[in-house]
Amino acid sequence: MTRARLLILSASVAACVAAVPLVTAFAVQRDDPPPADLGLLAGVIQLVHRDYVHQLGPDQLTTDALKGMLNRLDPHSDYMDEQEFKQSQADMSGRFGGLGIQISEQDGLPKVISPIDGTPASRAGIEPGDQIVMIDHTSARGVGLNKVVAILRGDPGSSVTLTLLRGKQDPFDVTITREIIKVESVKSALEPGNVGYIRISQFGGDTSDGFKNAITGLKRQADGGLKGLVLDLRNDPGGLLTAAVNVAGNLLDGGTVVSIRGRHSGDDQSFSAPAQGDMLAGVPIVVLVNGASASASEIVAGALQDRHRATVMGTQSFGKGSVQTVIPIKGHGAVRLTTALYYTPSGRSIQDEGIAPDIVSEAPKDQQIAGGAMLREASLTGAIANPGSLNGAPGKGQTSDSKPISSAPIKAELIGKPGDSQLKAALAYLEQHRSEAGKPAQ
Repeated sequence: MTRARLLILSASVAACVAAVPLVTAFAVQRDDPPPADLGLLAGVIQLVHRDYVHQLGPDQLTTDALKGMLNRLDPHSDYMDEQEFKQSQADMSGRFGGLGIQISEQDGLPKVISPIDGTPASRAGIEPGDQIVMIDHTSARGVGLNKVVAILRGDPGSSVTLTLLRGKQDPFDVTITREIIKVESVKSALEPGNVGYIRISQFGGDTSDGFKNAITGLKRQADGGLKGLVLDLRNDPGGLLTAAVNVAGNLLDGGTVVSIRGRHSGDDQSFSAPAQGDMLAGVPIVVLVNGASASASEIVAGALQDRHRATVMGTQSFGKGSVQTVIPIKGHGAVRLTTALYYTPSGRSIQDEGIAPDIVSEAPKDQQIAGGAMLREASLTGAIANPGSLNGAPGKGQTSDSKPISSAPIKAELIGKPGDSQLKAALAYLEQHRSEAGKPAQ
């Protein structure tokens, strides 16, 4: 069984999360539960408190009941007690010692979705698909991801030893020193032929400005003659919805970037690009994605694909197309609740299926990570099914009827480097595009 709690052990933010003001527990109720249900719950709690073999804390059963109720809804809904809610706020500020990995749970063990560029986990060689079997020589099986997060966090400069299981290899230990995680989310370089390369490792508060600055810098390096752009979103777990909208808006002239549809029509929203937003008008773009490209990355890739502004290359993306609202409950932590799904400009839902590339480009076997095929949203226990498109057409996040390609991603240390085969394929595609554009009409 696979149960994801997409927790990022770093300064990054949860993917596509909204927040509402502090409320009381009763203020968030739309319909009172039947008294019989409340009586049953209260009766069982009283029974356990009275007769269980060990004495329990006063709030332990209530917290566990709330967690169980919300965890059963879908992979991303949860209840956070006061301590966990404070930790989630620390995620936003980055004021804690972390490792820089996004984890899920599979068969009772924490499993790495993706390390984040430039973090201790990335430098230590942690790879997508690694299973954490022990933490400081104590079994991690059945511990629960919130507790795993609490254990892995600690004072900057302190160390933690992870025992990892990777593919068919024997378990091995990796010792990592915690840091205050401050990720540079945007990196850029000018490739031969005046083609720009921009990698976004996650969508944070600084991503919008960083992306604009990267484009400006590349245009300056190319003396204003930028011939193409590769936007690399591989292994990007997502982040802020606003950052995704702004990044896509810098490559589009007006029109819809993404829309959100919830249970109540009053919650529906649509986000658009500025009327003259495209900073690279007329410049061809390739977007690289893979199975670890999720949420905000999929918003950008889907928008540019639907608007015919970019060619998407790589393999099928993760498929995380839901929006979570964090509802603080005064004195009792907060509820993280899935309240909406997001849709691409053409009305496609990415949920459970992801973005299919226009051109499939897999990394060669010797460049793929050893952990096997990537975990995807569709394989998570309780994942919400794709609801179909807004116009009533089948809700496939694919551009063809072919089977989704979800091979293991390229090794993190090769991304953006000279040996990166998928980057080479993107550059070759842009060169071919430029050559064909320069041919006289027949």
